[in-house]
Amino acid sequence: QVQLVESGGGLVQPGGSLRLSCAASLSMFSLFTMGWYRQAPGKQRELVATITSGGRTNYADSEKGRFTISRDNAKNTVYLQINSLKPEDTAVYYCNANHWPEDYWGKGTLLTVSS
Repeated sequence: QVQLVESGGGLVQPGGSLRLSCAASLSMFSLFTMGWYRQAPGKQRELVATITSGGRTNYADSEKGRFTISRDNAKNTVYLQINSLKPEDTAVYYCNANHWPEDYWGKGTLLTVSS
């Protein structure tokens, strides 16, 4: 059974930095496009960033510059580095793994940015 397990969320002060991790139990992890999405309270889930099997990255326009997605295929893990955190970054962050027709989601990790 495929599992994506996010970690690294918590309570962080504005201006701080954080790295989220997603560990995937995928036998062919390196072939999957991995992504981070987030859902703020009362809002729809939205794309944050993706990284392809070849390492090409894509970011939502609003997140360019503060967010960095990376992957370690040896550890079956994808990361999301977030800098200069803002209260509006508060959301549940979800990990996604996609390699058509397979598509998997984690259960999410809550990030709260507040002083």
